[in-house]
Amino acid sequence: MNPVLDWLQTRVTNSEITKLTEAELLALVLSDDKAADEIIRDFGGFRGMANQPLEKLLRYKGLGEAKIIRIAACFEMAKRVVDQVVSQLKFQQHL
Repeated sequence: MNPVLDWLQTRVTNSEITKLTEAELLALVLSDDKAADEIIRDFGGFRGMANQPLEKLLRYKGLGEAKIIRIAACFEMAKRVVDQVVSQLKFQQHL
């Protein structure tokens, strides 16, 4: 096993997930810390990744379709949470 990923998993288990960097969070999703570091560096973070075509991620060593689908799923989950929060705020403003 990868010692970096083991350490990251321990931090999550110890309720320290909020302290992880974007690269560390992506490493947990991809099970690959080196690819995660490279992707975050190249795109400047999650925000830079968000609107990119998923095909751009195929250029990274170790990333295949399955891992790219994981990334897409994470972004979709985040989008749904944001949409729900925005809808709730709009509802509250109309009260």
